[in-house]
Order: sequence, then C-alpha cells, then structure tokens
Amino acid sequence: MSGALDGIRVLDLSTLVQGPQAAAMLHDLGAEVIKIELPDVGDMGRHVGVIEDLGTSVFWEACNRGKRSVTLDLRTEAGHEAFLKLVEISDVVLSNFQPGTLDGWNLGYDDLAAVNPRIIWAAGSFLGPSGPDALREGADIVGEAAGGVIAGIGNDDEPATTVASLLADHCGSQNLQTGVLAALFARERTGRGQRIDVSLLGGQIWMQAPEYTHYFLTGELAGRSNGGHPLVHALYGVFPTSDGALAMAGCPEHLWEGMCRAIEKPEWSDHPTYNQYFVTKEIAREMRQDFIEIFSQRPTAEWVERLSAEEQRFSPVRSHDEVAADPQSFANGYIVEVDHPQFGKVNMVGCPIQMSDTPTRFGVEAQQLGQDTEMVLVEAGYEWDELESLRERGAW
Repeated sequence: MSGALDGIRVLDLSTLVQGPQAAAMLHDLGAEVIKIELPDVGDMGRHVGVIEDLGTSVFWEACNRGKRSVTLDLRTEAGHEAFLKLVEISDVVLSNFQPGTLDGWNLGYDDLAAVNPRIIWAAGSFLGPSGPDALREGADIVGEAAGGVIAGIGNDDEPATTVASLLADHCGSQNLQTGVLAALFARERTGRGQRIDVSLLGGQIWMQAPEYTHYFLTGELAGRSNGGHPLVHALYGVFPTSDGALAMAGCPEHLWEGMCRAIEKPEWSDHPTYNQYFVTKEIAREMRQDFIEIFSQRPTAEWVERLSAEEQRFSPVRSHDEVAADPQSFANGYIVEVDHPQFGKVNMVGCPIQMSDTPTRFGVEAQQLGQDTEMVLVEAGYEWDELESLRERGAW
C-alpha cells in the first residue's frame, strides 16, 4: 500500500534539525525526498553529535534516514541549472537558510514558480522573514530563549536552565511540515503552489499560546514552572520519590478516593479542599508540599504499583533506556528494531503517526554524501554524457 504522499517529490535543501526533520516526516508519509547538499561539506548535521567509533552523527542519522543524497553547488551556474531541472519535476522545495539567501542565488519563490507554478517553496528561519531582526542567525537554544520558553523553565530564585531536547527546532519542524501539507491540499483546488514561511520564534510563541494569552489578558507573567505548570493549580507536576521521581497530571474528583487508598490517607477522602480536581494557587502549593513528603517515603516501583492499581494519571520519570525497554514503545511503532546495513540489528525511532489506508513508513539508512547525484539527475532528464559537462562546470 502506498503512503499518503506517494508521488510527491521534495527537494530538501535544509540543514541540522528544523528543516531536515520536517522533510523526514514528509518521507515517512510517503514522499520521495531528495537531499541537496553542498559538495565535500554536506549538511551541517553530519558534523554535530558525531559518534567517533561509528563515524556518523546522531543528528544526521535521526533526521535524514530514507532520503536520497545529491550534491550540488547552487552558487555556480551549472549547479543552479541542474537544480532548476529538478524543480521542474518536483513539488516542494524546503530550506532553512538565513532569509534572502535563496533569493540571492535567484532561487527564491518567484524564481522557482516561473519554472514550475505548482512548486511549494517552504522556508524555516530563526526570527521570521520580516522585521528589523530578520537577518539575524540563530539555532534551537536561542529560539527557545527568544520565544520566552527558557524564562519559564526551573524554579524561582534559581539560574535559568534548559531542557535536554531541541524544542524550538522540533516545533519549527512541525509547523513547516504542516504548512507544506496545507499547501499541497490547497494546490489540489487551485493548481498553484505557494510560499510558506515559519520560524523558531513563531513556533515558540505558538507553543506557549495559553501562557501568552494569560499575559495579554492580565498583564502578569505566568512565571516559572517550579516543578509543575504556573497556570495549572492541581496535583500536577513532578514529585521526588525515595529513588527517583513521578509526574502527576492531576487527580479528578472520581479518582480522588483511589488516590487516598494509594497513599494510605483514607481520612483525606472528604478533605475539604484536596478532593477537587482544580484548586486555588495557594491550596495547590500546600497540596504539593504534602505530596512531596508522601511520595518521597517510598521507591518509584512501589508507587507505580499503587497508583496503577487505582488507575491514576501519572508516569514515573523515565530515562531513554527505560523508554526503549518498554513494550508500549514498540507496540505502536514509536521505536522499531531494524537490520541496518552499517550498524547491524539496532533500535531506531519510528514514525509517530499511524494511518489505516495509507500506512506511514520510516527510513532506515541515511545516505552517504552525494551517492545519488548522477542517478537523480538522469531521472530528471540529463543524458549521461551531459553529467560530465555539469561536473566540469562546477555543479558538484
């Protein structure tokens, strides 16, 4: 069975995470993705997070599996010519360069639309394509900082800190692929492609829409997380156990009696304030202190057993190895075991989307730099003897 995007061809010019991960999802949804990289250098993602013993980057492997790799120097006349040949037979061009870069190479939206009016030109940036700071360069962590995410992480009166995930890149990636999918749908009605712009800043603001709305309506900052969420006043947050931690997602009224059994506090079943799902900020603070004391008395495994028996809304705070050992992760294809041509039998991140009629897929191998260049160009209409001329003229 073919994927939902079967027959769609994507030219992925992007680098590192924001663009490449969006293109990877389009691949998983069925599109053919051709990675266009600078000769001899490639995507910057090939050079970050390298595992020396394996000779590859985790960023490259994670965000580029299943793509075909073509090397073209788009700054040269020959590389420009070859790229436009690919644009003629493609549906999407995806990038995340500094705004104006592709326009400077005569590869902006208007340039490509003149070659192929159906082309969808999708670009991710740091701060957006307009405004006084549009040309500033940045990557994930500065996107988190610029969008206000880092300011809300951690506890009051402690130094600012981060999370161990590329939140801005991942959110920007989701917005980029959503824009592409919407543009493909619109093209079915209009017959025309269009330009799409997303940014790390825009994604971080969108991700915090409730927190920003709180500020807009009250004039007050939501504040830092302090182990939970500044606007969710409930049994909500992370609580230490005697050997780890639990995350609680609140206790609705119909689960409160079971919670009292789990924590061996039957007298709290009719507690005048704790037996409500949402409470005031002051009561939530008091409740948090009581539950910190309770949960810290027993090990995580015992709390998992007790809370599971009462069908509570919780999870132990797990590390990657614990998630990778959970059958639930494999049952839904979120983690898959594959036979990799280079690494042998190994687990990989699968596709998080499941579709009944047009199944998703996941790429296994991230290609070597430029290994598909000649074959892709032949498929685009070049004769074999023309390739040598392109090479001599600096196309790659």
